[in-house]
Amino acid sequence: MEISIIAENIGGSLNPVTAQIVSVAKILDGEVTVVCPGGFGVEEAAKISGVSKVVSVEGDCFANFDGMAWSQAINSAVTGEILLSSSSNFGREIMAIIAAMRDIPIIQDITDLSADMAITRPILSGKAIEKLEIGGSCCLTIRANVFAAAGNDGDADIKTINHTSNVGISVKEAIAKADEKLDVSEAEIIISGGRGMGDPDNFSYLYEISEIIGAAVGASRAAVDTWEQIPHSMQVGQTGKTVTPKLYIAVGISGAIQHLAGMRTSKYIVAINKDPEAPIFGVADYGIVSSWEDALPLLKTELEKLVLD
Repeated sequence: MEISIIAENIGGSLNPVTAQIVSVAKILDGEVTVVCPGGFGVEEAAKISGVSKVVSVEGDCFANFDGMAWSQAINSAVTGEILLSSSSNFGREIMAIIAAMRDIPIIQDITDLSADMAITRPILSGKAIEKLEIGGSCCLTIRANVFAAAGNDGDADIKTINHTSNVGISVKEAIAKADEKLDVSEAEIIISGGRGMGDPDNFSYLYEISEIIGAAVGASRAAVDTWEQIPHSMQVGQTGKTVTPKLYIAVGISGAIQHLAGMRTSKYIVAINKDPEAPIFGVADYGIVSSWEDALPLLKTELEKLVLD
C-alpha cells in the first residue's frame, strides 16, 4: 500500500508537523511518499525517517494560494491509496478538494489511528469522541502535536513534476538538472517516443535531438504496434529491449507497466507528457506536463546551447 502525505510549508520551510504525519503513515505500514507543493521543503522531507520518496510539484500556480489550482496540480502527483495531511486550514481545504476530485471519503482532525484503520477524532467542538473504522482509499487530516515526530536520518529520492505554464522555463530547469548529473558528450542517452507523438513522421523531431546529444531513439510498444514505420528493434520494454542509460527521455509515453519494466532502472528519467496523471511521472526524476509540440523545440534549443557551451 502506498501512502501519500501532502506537506505544508511555513515561510518556505517544511512544516514540522510533516514528521508527525510520517509517524502516522508508518503505523499503517505502507510505502510513504511526501508531496511538496511549490517545491518547498523537499530536502527536509527527504531526511525524515521512513520516507521512501519525495515529489516536488512545481509550477507558476504556486506563486499565490488558490485551493482549486493547487489541488489540481497536487492531485496529479499523488499516487497513494491513503492520503494524509495536517488538520490545518491548508490541509483541510486541499484534502477536501482532492477527496471530491477522487470521489473518496475524507475524515478530518484525527487524534488516534491503528494499523487496521480504526480511527478516533473529536466531534461537536470536542464535546464527544467519535470512533470509526474505514477501508479502501481515503483522505485523512491529522491533528498536530498528537503523534511523535519521526526521526531525521532518512535519505529519500526526490522527483520533480513541473506544471509551469511557461514550458520554456520547465525545459530549461529539466536540462539544468540533467546537466548537473550527466555529461551530454556521453552517448549513454536514449530519447523514446510513444503513441502520444501522434504520427510516425513526428519521430523526426526525436532524431534531430538525438543527433545533437548522441542519443539512441527508442519507442514504446504502443508506438511500435500502431505504426509499421516504427520497427520492433526500437521497442523499449518488457517485450522489447531492457535499457539502463544514464539519461532516459520519454516523450508522449504514458508509462504502461511493460514499458516501465524495460527502462525504470535508467539512472535519470525525464518525462514529457500532456497528461498530468500519466504513470510515467511516477518513476521520472523530472516531469514536464506539456505537449511534445511545445516541449521538443525548446528542448532542442536548450540542448544545442549546452553542446555549444
